[in-house]
Amino acid sequence: MPTAARTVLFHETGGPDVLNVEAVNLPDPAPGQVLVRVEAVGLNRAEALFRSGAYHYQPSLPASRLGYEAAGTVEAIGEGVTELAVGDPVSTGPGIEMSTQGVYAERVVLPETAVLRRPGSVDAVTGAASWMTYTTAYGGLLETAGLRPGERVLITAASSGVGTAAIQVARRVGAIPLAATRTPDKRRLLLELGAAEVIVTGGSRPEAVAAEVRRLTGGGGVEVIFDAVGGPGLRPLGGALAAGGRVVLYGRLDDRPAELPLNWPFTLHAYAGLLLTATPDGRRRSTAFLDAGLADGGLRPVVGEVFDGLDRIRDAHRLMESGRHTGKIVVRV
Repeated sequence: MPTAARTVLFHETGGPDVLNVEAVNLPDPAPGQVLVRVEAVGLNRAEALFRSGAYHYQPSLPASRLGYEAAGTVEAIGEGVTELAVGDPVSTGPGIEMSTQGVYAERVVLPETAVLRRPGSVDAVTGAASWMTYTTAYGGLLETAGLRPGERVLITAASSGVGTAAIQVARRVGAIPLAATRTPDKRRLLLELGAAEVIVTGGSRPEAVAAEVRRLTGGGGVEVIFDAVGGPGLRPLGGALAAGGRVVLYGRLDDRPAELPLNWPFTLHAYAGLLLTATPDGRRRSTAFLDAGLADGGLRPVVGEVFDGLDRIRDAHRLMESGRHTGKIVVRV
């Protein structure tokens, strides 16, 4: 018998006002699928890009779902599901195709591979704020850049969800994070999270940021740049990089073509976190790292604001696009 669920859909690309909450009938889980009752969803900038038609793949219109990341409880399982059981607390994320599997909803049917058991000690809001940010930081810094103890890493957009996670991931392995953020009001929190230095960029050009990094490092520069911005500013920002360093570009807040730094030699990685968790081994490694950090308190997701109810989804997207928040935005369902 179909299960009814209030679900966020959009019928055209555009701003937050294209999002609507509508009733959708869900089928029973097919073999290899699970039905999840959603308790909270975490917002990611990728979803704003997808909603506006600027993501790396396009929504399936005239009715597209939205959302990668949620926390909830398994309500039903399909034939052949062995890793999950009814009643398990879970999080979602790996391998989701948003148009058909987006998790902004009261309930969602997903492949078993897109659902991860959530530690019982982790509440739904924390669970919805953790998976995407920490797996991106883990995969980009550790598996891709090979960040090592004692190395210095410059983290741009440091007050974002991934930025705040990256500070903690770097500290967890003994590295030294330098955080760059636009406004001074976020300095204190970034220092509390473990940033060794906070660079307030304001209206500064990337050349000035690179010069400040050089000053703070005694002229040596950083071994790793973990960058969410890209665009033409990547070239002058590269002046902060030590010889032979590594750049991990994991976002494109500036959607203009990125320009390569000139202080060779260096290694540039264009990082896509969803590829890591698309494989069983990648999911196992990233989930083990996340669960261990949440259990011992070494990883503490920063939740900027919690909105109550799917009817607040437009407000939540407006806040995300404003950039006024620090950390993750969560909508409690």
